[in-house]
Amino acid sequence: MTDSKTHTHSHQPAAAGAPAPEKALDLREKGGAKNGQPQLLDKRLFMQLTAFGGCTDGAAIGKAMETEKIEGAVYLDANDPRGIAVLTMCENPDELFRFHSALNRAPFDKLIVKPEYAMLGRTYAIGYEPDLEDTLLKRPRRVTLDPNWPWAVWYPLRRTGAFSQLSHQEQGQILKEHGNIGRQFGDADLAKDIRLNCTGLDKNDNDFVIGLIGKDLFPLSALVQTMRPTQQTSKYIQSMGPFFVGRAVWQSKP
Repeated sequence: MTDSKTHTHSHQPAAAGAPAPEKALDLREKGGAKNGQPQLLDKRLFMQLTAFGGCTDGAAIGKAMETEKIEGAVYLDANDPRGIAVLTMCENPDELFRFHSALNRAPFDKLIVKPEYAMLGRTYAIGYEPDLEDTLLKRPRRVTLDPNWPWAVWYPLRRTGAFSQLSHQEQGQILKEHGNIGRQFGDADLAKDIRLNCTGLDKNDNDFVIGLIGKDLFPLSALVQTMRPTQQTSKYIQSMGPFFVGRAVWQSKP
């Protein structure tokens, strides 16, 4: 009796004109080549800013964050004498709900949430990073949790649809202009930036969340001012803000 397995067609060539099998989606972050090999990492850092009013003791909120073992920072709101913002971060977004549970207990439960300042985004790679893990996971912590750099300006932004219609070369030239300005401020030790993708995560359909971190407040304002005339800001940004301006009163250890 002939074994039926010998009549299977699993190794037969595909019929002429048959569509090629689809490749599985690869959603890993991709950096520049390292030691001749591409860098791939299926990790990223989620960062969320939650603002509150009605706070009279920001330091106590920081102590509560430490007790709850929440990684992040607490900022005093420069525009509200009773305002604060809590920055939280995690690699597993399920952790966000543990944070939310803690923020519904004392001493947070007496505070008034300001939903207009809600920001949630994720770190991302653009394909040229020399150290992908540092870009995605380590540097954002290093920058936001540095006690010598307490000032922060956080804001969301949305580009116009016209920017997406440009060629990659045109987009690159526009982004390079922005990047050069940011690099000048960074090289002068005046400001560092955090760039988060918030596509599909932001209730107002913004594209990015930006954090500008500094030793002092003025250079952060000057950085935003310097970028105003650039093509990206003047021509291809549909909306920016609201801006949260704060100074860290507590930061977890990086």
